[in-house]
Amino acid sequence: MTDYSEKARLVIQLEIDELTRLHGRVDGAFSRAIDLMRACVDARGKIIVCGVGKSGSIGRKLAATLNSTGATSVALDVGDALHGDLGVIDPGDIAIMLSASGETSELLALLPHVKRFGLPVIAITGGLQSTLARNADVILDSGVEKEACPLNLAPTSSTTVMLVLCDALAMVLLEARGVQQEDFARLHPGGSLGRALLTRVRDVMRSGAQLALVQPGTSVREALQAMTQARSGAAVVVSPDGGLAGVFTHGDFVRAFQTDPAISNHAVSEFMTPRPISIQADKLAAEVLATLEKCRVDDLVVVDADGKPVGMVDTQDLTRLRLV
Repeated sequence: MTDYSEKARLVIQLEIDELTRLHGRVDGAFSRAIDLMRACVDARGKIIVCGVGKSGSIGRKLAATLNSTGATSVALDVGDALHGDLGVIDPGDIAIMLSASGETSELLALLPHVKRFGLPVIAITGGLQSTLARNADVILDSGVEKEACPLNLAPTSSTTVMLVLCDALAMVLLEARGVQQEDFARLHPGGSLGRALLTRVRDVMRSGAQLALVQPGTSVREALQAMTQARSGAAVVVSPDGGLAGVFTHGDFVRAFQTDPAISNHAVSEFMTPRPISIQADKLAAEVLATLEKCRVDDLVVVDADGKPVGMVDTQDLTRLRLV
């Protein structure tokens, strides 16, 4: 069997090299493009994206990404636009036009009509002196020195550069607009992503009979009984004023038992973890995921606005609800 791995690495390296060049030439034009896009979205306008062929495919991806982040976008088919679909354009919109050469005939046929509507044009092209570039308000250079195609013909490096540049536009615009997780969640209600972003901690936490609550003076034996009854791997230790004093886990018991088997009558406060990591009940379940991963713990105590324990959530709960 022929080993093509070296050829694959060559293709990948060629595209990495072109992305490195792109990284080095991002300048003020990119910022001007973001300003135009942000002003359009803030005024409830649409970002009209146009391209032909492979550039059109990249444009459709850009439009989809923008829509998924709350920036209304339309991927306008150039042919359809010239036969009636120009009606989708409104004053206050902007156009992003993609063409590797800047001389794509179908795109240039559409350009005068876009300008007639008064739309600012952002050109993403490698043809910096092209007809498209000369008629654009902002030019973003997507040019490459060499395609990854061994014949230097098939769009490869050029489409990768164009794709990454479009992703950069979408992500920087998202940050500039101050989009938060809650905003993103409203646009992604389906699947595990939607569940993680829409579900609140209170919706998944264990409470009531499923929550083992003990006092600092409770014996280890009684704490274990409470954990067994609640079918929980941890007990929340509550101070006399109802505040969070600590957490006592099965792991704490095992470690203490190995040192002193006669611990069952000792107070649970001797072995608990004081000031455990906690999370408020109104937080998003996605924040539970992030906290569990960051702190490398299996259980989180859930507290109310006053810091009093109201529940517990662990990785098994998230798995059961298909949030991980």
